[in-house]
Amino acid sequence: MLVLLPPSETKSDGGAGGPLDLDALAFESLTGIRDELVDELVKLAGDPDAARVALGLGKNAEPELARNAALRSSPTRPALERYTGVLYDALDAAAFTRAQRAKAEARLAIGSALFGVVRAGDPIPAYRLSGGSKLPGRPTLAAVWRDSLGPALAEATAGELVVDLRSGTYQQLGRVPGAVAATVLTEHDDGSRTVVSHFNKHHKGLLARALVLTRAEPTDIRALARVARKAGLRTEVASDSELIVLT
Repeated sequence: MLVLLPPSETKSDGGAGGPLDLDALAFESLTGIRDELVDELVKLAGDPDAARVALGLGKNAEPELARNAALRSSPTRPALERYTGVLYDALDAAAFTRAQRAKAEARLAIGSALFGVVRAGDPIPAYRLSGGSKLPGRPTLAAVWRDSLGPALAEATAGELVVDLRSGTYQQLGRVPGAVAATVLTEHDDGSRTVVSHFNKHHKGLLARALVLTRAEPTDIRALARVARKAGLRTEVASDSELIVLT
């Protein structure tokens, strides 16, 4: 089973690992595109006005530009520790035992506009590049990644259950045919259901945590739903490829 998580705009600083080594990252077929994008971000950081527009940054862009300028030299840390925010708070990887951490590194991968996708244990630096960004002279990032990322994911997950928790923007970078998607809905007193961003991220984090901690090896959506329910999540199987999580 592979669980694909979305990245986050917020990232931790620093790290105990050495500089970025693209050859050390999983999904090695993506190395060429990663290398090109890293070079482009480093170069773009030298033109603050263009970088603000391309990356959608506000007035206080200097820290993000400094991160991108130092992509080749700044320290790295495992991807699971690099990304922060609501989903990663709910996942609570810091509380994993050594055995649970090993399982997380085997079962979790994280989508990335810069790296395509990385395994949870892959060492990466802090950076700023969102899935909806458009670099100067480049097509959309979906167009950059689509022909390479989709096949790489398909090859790596052949015969496995894939649970795709990425947002639509990151799914467009490379889709996985047959993957199970989770839709988080808030159910109101009148029975209506809506999508609420905070609860969406929080409950996807809880689902990912349940899939790391379980001893089960779910092979289909119904087994996946059983794991989620055992962890205290309210779920419905909407189809063979969509799990509803209710808050």
